[in-house]
Amino acid sequence: MKAYFSCVFVLLLLSCNSKEKVEKKVVITDGTKTYDVYQASEMSTLMKGMYAYNMQLKTDIEAGNEVSDEFPEEFLRIHSAQLSETKLRNETFQHFSGKFIDAQREVFIDSSLLSVKDRYNNSINMCLSCHKTECTGPIPKIQKLLIK
Repeated sequence: MKAYFSCVFVLLLLSCNSKEKVEKKVVITDGTKTYDVYQASEMSTLMKGMYAYNMQLKTDIEAGNEVSDEFPEEFLRIHSAQLSETKLRNETFQHFSGKFIDAQREVFIDSSLLSVKDRYNNSINMCLSCHKTECTGPIPKIQKLLIK
C-alpha cells in the first residue's frame, strides 16, 4: 500500500512539472465569419520602438552615462510608416513629426548649450505636443519618459 501511494505521489509531481504551458489562441467567430485579431500599424510598431529606445536613453541619462552621438536613423520612418486606417498624415502630423525629429537629433549633439536632460525632455515634449492634437491615448505612457 505504501508503494502504491509513493508511485501516485511521484506521478503527480512529474505531471505537474513536466507539462509546458501552452498558450491558447482565441479565434472569434459568429458562426459565419472569422474576425481578424488587431494588427498594429507600421506607425504603431515604430512608435513602440521609439518609446523603448527613449526609455533606455532616459535610464542612461539618469545614470550619468555618456549618450551616443548617433541619431537612430530608423526614427526617420515617422515620415513614411503606414498609419492605421483611421488616421491621416495631415499638416499637423507633418509639422509635429518634423519638429520631433529635429528635437530628437538635438539630443545627440554634444556642442549644444542645453544639458542632455533638457534636450531629451524637449524631444519627449514634442511627442506630447503632437499626441495632444492627434492620438491622445498614449499620453500617460509618454509622460513616463520625461526626466524629472
